Amino acid sequence: MKQITDPNNISSSENKFLREEAYLRAQKKVKALIGFYWHLASYVIVNIFIIFLIVSNGGTFFSFGTFATAFFWGIGLFFHFLGVFGPDFLFGKNWEERKIKKYMDKDDSRWE
Repeated sequence: MKQITDPNNISSSENKFLREEAYLRAQKKVKALIGFYWHLASYVIVNIFIIFLIVSNGGTFFSFGTFATAFFWGIGLFFHFLGVFGPDFLFGKNWEERKIKKYMDKDDSRWE
């Protein structure tokens, strides 16, 4: 996509195209968020039901078999989370630069 420095220098049709393109990107992100939240809701509801069935039919609560579905499905849910929110969600976009600056400032204070 080309960079636009001055919004006054673009034509009306190009501006309309860029706004529509931005709208479609935003719509795609919202659909991904909705998909993730439905996945999360079904994960919680189904796993509570499965754990309840296992325990009520004589299974032990504290065993791997009771939580195996939740565990493996949770791995898939985590990757879905990363796909929707991105790996920057955990550390932020500028996390690495902030940490480098923090450690450099710490080292500078030692030498002053």
